[in-house]
Amino acid sequence: MLNHEEALDLVFRALGDRTRRTLVERLVRGPASVSELAEPLTMSLAAVVQHLQVLETAGIVRSEKVGRVRTCRIEPEALRAAEHWLGHQRTAWESKLDRLGDFLTGPETTEGNPS
Repeated sequence: MLNHEEALDLVFRALGDRTRRTLVERLVRGPASVSELAEPLTMSLAAVVQHLQVLETAGIVRSEKVGRVRTCRIEPEALRAAEHWLGHQRTAWESKLDRLGDFLTGPETTEGNPS
């Protein structure tokens, strides 16, 4: 079983590719078959399947096969974990930047005459 950090690494690695981000953006609108996902892309169906496998390994996408059709859907929990991590980082940096701003705009001291 992957720990939280390893799972985040997989998510960010998977989302680091433009094609995979395009697939995720499409799946956010709703489930789609592999052929529907491949249609607007300029690559082979096999290449799209490889990208989907990376997304599935990262837990971002789940697929199921019914007959000859494989349908993919977004798995929001993996994206929520990444969103939570990013939100935590944003909060920490906003706090640091606020403190820096306060320091830079704080009362000035002159030589020999501290405020």
